[in-house]
Amino acid sequence: MPAETPVPAGFPDGFGRGPGETDALLLLRCLLGPTPRSLHALIWTTGSASRALARIRTGGAGSDNDRAFLQDADVGAIRRGLDRAGARFAAPGDPDYAPAFLRLADPPVAVFARGRVLDHGDDRVAVVGSRRPTSTGMEVAADLGRGLAVAGVVTVSGGAVGIDAAAHRGALDAGGVTVAVLGCGIDVSHPASNRALFEQIEASGTLMSEYPPGISAEPFRFPARNRLIAALSRGVVVVEGAAKSGTRITAEHAVDLGLDVFAVPGPVTSPLAETPLGLIRDGATMIRGTADLLEDLGFAGGRSGERGVPRGLSDDERRVLASLVTSMLPSAVARAAGMPVADTLTVLIALEIRGLVRGIGGRFERTFKAAASQPVG
Repeated sequence: MPAETPVPAGFPDGFGRGPGETDALLLLRCLLGPTPRSLHALIWTTGSASRALARIRTGGAGSDNDRAFLQDADVGAIRRGLDRAGARFAAPGDPDYAPAFLRLADPPVAVFARGRVLDHGDDRVAVVGSRRPTSTGMEVAADLGRGLAVAGVVTVSGGAVGIDAAAHRGALDAGGVTVAVLGCGIDVSHPASNRALFEQIEASGTLMSEYPPGISAEPFRFPARNRLIAALSRGVVVVEGAAKSGTRITAEHAVDLGLDVFAVPGPVTSPLAETPLGLIRDGATMIRGTADLLEDLGFAGGRSGERGVPRGLSDDERRVLASLVTSMLPSAVARAAGMPVADTLTVLIALEIRGLVRGIGGRFERTFKAAASQPVG
């Protein structure tokens, strides 16, 4: 069989511009049948949004469901729906459409956005990972979001529960900007438990989606979403992920785009360490936290974003923290620190209030905030 002719990158000159093109492009973006790759190829075959739409209407492409939708589609009603959602429609060349999207083999024909208009001058880094992370993974992701914000870098993620949400919240807590790329309609809060988070992101950052209002989240939409997360970013950081997870897909898109991939290592016995450790074995850069990330990316003053052990710890607090080398009972910490148990427990509670240790089932252990800091002994 003859080899297929490669489809050029990007879109034809003038795509989506001119009389009838904007409306045609909006209708194309609302179709759920064509994949981004098939739609991209169709546009290069026909040369414009309006001709691609005509090809679908006449049965030369698309599906019967697409034609049924187009038969009753009302562009005015769609635009009013966008207005109600507070959403913008962005074609290639518009501010909300990242130029890096055009480097993808299957670029979106357009996107929808809410909140802050995308700033093409921003440095952006993606932080992604498991939806069912460990408490340490959550701390690492939040610390990365905070550290990136302190360094003036925008955190990008997918708005999911777990690592994504922790990274977004870390950036917001530090007064930074974050971008969430959704795997559902631009007006849909999925998961519903993140509704308040999405409202916070919209207030100071950007919500983005390939899908128009009203489109529910479906499993197949998330891998497609992941390519946009990678394309928006200068590098991708993976914090926990089981084998064959969607997190790996985001990293693979980053590799395809020639971006840096970073991974936070975990215990070799943990299923959630399989993706990060596998990526490191395949050549990803291992990082221990924000300072490593910023340094490796070459951001000036990277270590200013590091949040190690706060200054001003008392001698007893430093002694107890240095003695806490694993998950330990207060009595074991007291023996290691050479202090009475009652005094040790008082110090542990004080350190817990400062976010440096946490109590779990009667035992205490360091948090990531303390573990990632310089030695305190």
